[in-house]
Amino acid sequence: MPIDTVLMKMTQSYSIHRHKDEEVILLNDDVVIEEPLEIKIFHNGKSHDLSVTMRTPGHDFELVIGFLFTEGIIHNYTDISKIAYSSTQQDIDEQHQSVLVHLHENVDFDIAKMERHFYSSSSCGVCGKTSVEMTRQQGMYMFAKATPVFNKETIYNLADILLTAQSIFNKTGGNHAVALVDVHGEIISLMEDVGRHNAMDKVIGKSLKSGDIPLKKYGVVVSGRAGFELVQKAWMAGIPFLMSIGAPSSLAIELAQDIGMTLIGFLTDSKFNVYSYHDRIK
Repeated sequence: MPIDTVLMKMTQSYSIHRHKDEEVILLNDDVVIEEPLEIKIFHNGKSHDLSVTMRTPGHDFELVIGFLFTEGIIHNYTDISKIAYSSTQQDIDEQHQSVLVHLHENVDFDIAKMERHFYSSSSCGVCGKTSVEMTRQQGMYMFAKATPVFNKETIYNLADILLTAQSIFNKTGGNHAVALVDVHGEIISLMEDVGRHNAMDKVIGKSLKSGDIPLKKYGVVVSGRAGFELVQKAWMAGIPFLMSIGAPSSLAIELAQDIGMTLIGFLTDSKFNVYSYHDRIK
């Protein structure tokens, strides 16, 4: 898809008054779009309303696939028999606010056993969790302590690499990005969204579709802070190395230490803090 088409879908222009010193200027300002996306599950002849998440439109199917995977609802892309926008609405715009996922009959899904009815705002991916321990129990992968190894100079370069690649942020200044990178600092996949956890789910969903999970050879770079939910989602995808431009939270550090993940915070082109498993840095 041409980049201009993507920008049109993910941004909207507003007429504003800008005050600068003694001047008042009338101009157009590009703003990142935030809209709800309803996630529905169809399983064994029944439809279930699972979640509503506030997201930036674009890569919706990857977002939903990644969300279902990181929440432990599916374990492989083959657990899904069909995914499509819901066709129950009359209005075509509303139609793209709802995704219906058909699960295979052999998938173990019971809505009555779900301890969390999902509502995710754009600022939090684990709002409503009844237990932090519940998320700790979902991780499927153990990390080898020696791999992957990132050169310190490569890590220094990643902040600028991420910023340069953020086409929507550079247009609006109003969203987050997550980039999957190899040990040479090359971007394998990058997604942007108004919610950082949505951007992570989009990256993971794309990788699950292509059969690349677990992502044990890679690291992930996130804009903003590193919250618990990002560490948990990276763990679910088998990513052993997480780097954030902002600060980590206490729970993010504790989980990274528990599971053997390297966690970096306050990443710039000249410094970064390492909160766990420093041995993966050369």
